[in-house]
Amino acid sequence: MGRRFRYDVNLSILFTELDLLRRAGAAKAAGFGAVEFWWPFGVAVPSESEVDAFVRSVRDEGVRLVGLNFFAGDMPGGERGVLSNPARVTEFRDNIAVAVEIAEQLGCRAFNALYGLRIDGVAAAEQDEVAAENLAIAAKAVSRIGGVVLLEPLSAAPAYPLKTAADALAVIEKSGTGNIALLADLYHLAVNGDDPDDVIARHTARIGHVQIADHPGRNEPGTGGLDLQGYLNRLADNGYDGWIGLEYKPSGASADSFDWLPRGERS
Repeated sequence: MGRRFRYDVNLSILFTELDLLRRAGAAKAAGFGAVEFWWPFGVAVPSESEVDAFVRSVRDEGVRLVGLNFFAGDMPGGERGVLSNPARVTEFRDNIAVAVEIAEQLGCRAFNALYGLRIDGVAAAEQDEVAAENLAIAAKAVSRIGGVVLLEPLSAAPAYPLKTAADALAVIEKSGTGNIALLADLYHLAVNGDDPDDVIARHTARIGHVQIADHPGRNEPGTGGLDLQGYLNRLADNGYDGWIGLEYKPSGASADSFDWLPRGERS
């Protein structure tokens, strides 16, 4: 892509053909020095041995964890976060301490808090109040290690209330908390009808992390029609110097999906 950026590989969508504990090694072999994950366990509070094994799998490969989701429920089953779910407050808050522990060991400072789907029979205002309380608690917890909580608009989830950058920024502004930022997934923004160029022009200073995939298809750059190179250049011009998460579905084998990025620009 010409200009140099800091790329990391999302190992919850890439290299999923491998066991969880082998994925950091695969990213390293592909030339990357940084990775990110959705919450890598099936429960909010995994066993100490599971946590230790995960930490070792990343640390022993010499790669850095730069992004981690808080527990988001059953993602394969269609859930998209528990932040705003009144019935799962304890689950989310218990997860915070585990996520911070993992992050502190691996150098991670960015925590994605998926908002959660609207729940039939529960007023939206009640869900938003729960989300605000949980966000404040999470932001305070991660501030201890200099962390930031991220809010992300999502596509392909009609009941998910944050669909545009403006939706997420409204929640952030209402929180009044300094260490909550926008996760700008350029694919999700484009799919939902947001103009990535407009978001970049107006809100770069509010962006805490960026993720990319091409559209249509959500595959690697060059397989669709998004001007990803242009978007990244304009982000850099506006002062963004953070990580670019590769969060795409490889059109073939994961290891073959990085041909668009010269090996010398991966780490």
